[in-house]
Amino acid sequence: MLSPRADDGERGSVTAEFAVALPAVLACLALCLGAVQVATQQARLVDAAAQSARMLARGDDPARIAREADAELTVDREGGMVCVKATGANQETALGVLGLRASARACAPDEGHPDG
Repeated sequence: MLSPRADDGERGSVTAEFAVALPAVLACLALCLGAVQVATQQARLVDAAAQSARMLARGDDPARIAREADAELTVDREGGMVCVKATGANQETALGVLGLRASARACAPDEGHPDG
């Protein structure tokens, strides 16, 4: 006859620990992926703002620049500089899901301005 084992009281504890740990690991993974998406969107907006400012300073067509930027652009011309603020909130990113908007601002010397 088999005698009862000493560790029978712990039977299934690994399954319970796994069931508790798995959602925490998945939540951490989701946060990391969201952070990567936000960083990528911010880098894209910085590039869009800088490129748009340079193109506007050269005198390129603003409508074409807005189409290529894939972001909402706000343009300010002040003191011989062209400044562009690029704003975006893509619903597919973590910022869009939270209702937040990322933005970036860049300036370039206005080549058409007497001081530029």
